[in-house]
Amino acid sequence: MTKLRRELSAYGLTMIVIGTLIGSGIYLTPSQIAGQLSSPYTILLVWCAGGLIALAGAFTFAELGSMFPKTGGVYVYLKEAYGPLAGFLFGWISFTIVMTGIIAALAIACTNYLSFILPLSPTAKSLTAVALIAILTLINIFRVKVAEMFTNIFTGMKLVSISCVILAGLIWGSGEVFQQSVQNTSTTGSSLNVLSAFGLALIGVLWSFGGWQHVTYLSGEAKNPQKNVPLAIVLGVMTVIAVYMLTNVSYMRLLTVQEMIQTDSIAADAVSKVIPFGGIAIAVIIILSVFATTFIYILTTPRIYFAMALDGMFFKSMARVHPKHNTPANAIIIQSLWATMLVLVWGSFEAVITYVVFIGWLFIMITAFTVFIFRIKRPDAPRPYRTVGYPLTPIAFIIALVLFILNTLIRNPFQAGVGIALTVLGLPFYFYFRRKKTALKFQLEAAEADT
Repeated sequence: MTKLRRELSAYGLTMIVIGTLIGSGIYLTPSQIAGQLSSPYTILLVWCAGGLIALAGAFTFAELGSMFPKTGGVYVYLKEAYGPLAGFLFGWISFTIVMTGIIAALAIACTNYLSFILPLSPTAKSLTAVALIAILTLINIFRVKVAEMFTNIFTGMKLVSISCVILAGLIWGSGEVFQQSVQNTSTTGSSLNVLSAFGLALIGVLWSFGGWQHVTYLSGEAKNPQKNVPLAIVLGVMTVIAVYMLTNVSYMRLLTVQEMIQTDSIAADAVSKVIPFGGIAIAVIIILSVFATTFIYILTTPRIYFAMALDGMFFKSMARVHPKHNTPANAIIIQSLWATMLVLVWGSFEAVITYVVFIGWLFIMITAFTVFIFRIKRPDAPRPYRTVGYPLTPIAFIIALVLFILNTLIRNPFQAGVGIALTVLGLPFYFYFRRKKTALKFQLEAAEADT
């Protein structure tokens, strides 16, 4: 059986987008960004710029989602635009390092935050991360409607939690703290240095806004996907832009920029200014947020490998659907086993995450360009949703990602090189699966001729 049920609602899809975006980034990157930019207004400007880039990407991918309401999302777009090799390499790198690496990194991050409440040894942390992946995998094997229910609950709790942080700053924070940061802002430095600092700060912002494309992997299980997938992408990203902007305003009403720079736990320090035991409360909030994001990654990304296997371009077992729950259970389990291996081998958040960012955004940039290819090659194809501001919107998005990718190549050439090498390593596997698929096709044609 290879048929998935179309059970995901527009609300559920939107909550998946929001839940994917709001992870640990908003609790970790603001301190790093403040270290690059000394002005509160510039800090807010870089978050606004990152939000606009994400929104441009959302508008671009919304058109693709409306054109191809199929399971696999980005894999399908790349395959249709560039051919099977491009789609396969995306799926290959997603399975070997990008998506499974992010799942491993999130599980490790969750246990790191848990250790603030319950002392855990390094071994206990690794085992807890493995147990976390196993529990979330088990939940995701059940009907996708069950996964949607858990996503709605987890993401709802996320929004309530981060709203508490926002309200703490807006209600009990002080505008005088913000003005103090403004008055202490240094105006020295050339425009080139300021622009460079802005670009470096944008890296953390883009990391915090990454992941909205995951909902496209579930298109084959969405109700009315031509309408609901684009709607979920755009509404989800717009909601998170508002949440992130308000969260940063809240931080800067509780902490000066100098205090933001000096802290490794910005949310905890900010809330502790006005609420006793705020640090523990924030640790719980972050654990919940990262836990929920891990759940959504385990939900969405197996659909890539499922779609590849259906095309005969990945391991056949991944195309099997659970006979009772109608979910790609094998793909979910195999993905989690590989992510578990990454947890046990690497064992730290930093060691995992440095290898996934560059290659992930590279494929997103290549995918965004397919909007132009389809407009030229398939001008009459049904497009229930068309990109707002085309062609300027996708052009702006692609330029932003090109700059981001070049910056990564310059600053982290080793990690970028490893990502490229792992992608190239997929080539012999591609030719293996293609040869196997061709042989099977000949066998079927021969069998039909004999009959």
